Parts: sequence; C-alpha cells; structure tokens
Amino acid sequence: MSRRLIHPLYQFGNPQLRVFRPGWFLSLVRPGKEQPPDTVQFRVPLEMTKFDVRNYLQKIYNVPVVAVRTRIQFGSNKKRNHLNQRVKHPDYKVAYVQLGEGQTFEFPNLFPEKEGRSAEGSMEEIQEKFMEDEKQRQKSDPRRGGVTEWFGL
Repeated sequence: MSRRLIHPLYQFGNPQLRVFRPGWFLSLVRPGKEQPPDTVQFRVPLEMTKFDVRNYLQKIYNVPVVAVRTRIQFGSNKKRNHLNQRVKHPDYKVAYVQLGEGQTFEFPNLFPEKEGRSAEGSMEEIQEKFMEDEKQRQKSDPRRGGVTEWFGL
C-alpha cells in the first residue's frame, strides 16, 4: 500500500508553478556484509513497497533499477531505561537495489590512509619520539619569568 500525497487544490488565475516532492526519504546505508558491486542498500520507511522504491529511484534520480528486494528489520528490545523497563527500538525496512547493466556503486573512502605515516617502526624510533614529546611538555614556560610551576599566579 503506497502512501498518498494530498496536493493543494487548483486555484483559478495565472498558471501556477508547483513542485511535487515525495513524502518519503531513502537513506543510503553501508552494508555490513560484502555485497556485489551492482547492489546498493537503502533504509526505507515501512509503508514503502518495492515498486515505490523502484519508481522513486528511476523517476527522481534517473537510476536504472533491475530488481528490488526488501526485508523488515525488527528493532532490538534488549536495552532498559532508568526504571528497568524494556526499551524497544523502532522497526525499519531495508531495500536491496540491484542496478542496471554495467552500473556499479562503491562507497567513497572518506578517511584515506596518510602516505607519510608508516604503521611499522622500530621500537627505538617510537621511544625517541616519546622522549622528545616529554621534554617539550616539561620545558618551563618562558612567559613565567623564572617563577616555578607549582607557584600559581
């Protein structure tokens, strides 16, 4: 059952420009398990059907869609609040969309590894760097004019 949108009534007069927006939002989700490169995972409202997802992506975003599979993920009820009552998270629907022929999707790497940084290093280098940092931290502040650290101003 799809959700019906109620549009404003027609009013006489000059032609009016109207923009009809969908009443749903799709959230792109990074999958927990490895999936084929042509499959994309979305989090959708419970009222949305497979056909609604297909039409949404094809008509609004011009994305070629071959197949849509959906499942309902039940919210966990393992947590408890301060009154020791069970708290249930809301249920949600997950849609797996298979893209058209030759289309692939890959999540961008938002946090790339820095090239200058090496994960491996000798123990001596690490210890040397630690000692330099400690010396810098323990160096007295020249703005204090020779007053010791324990004597607060």
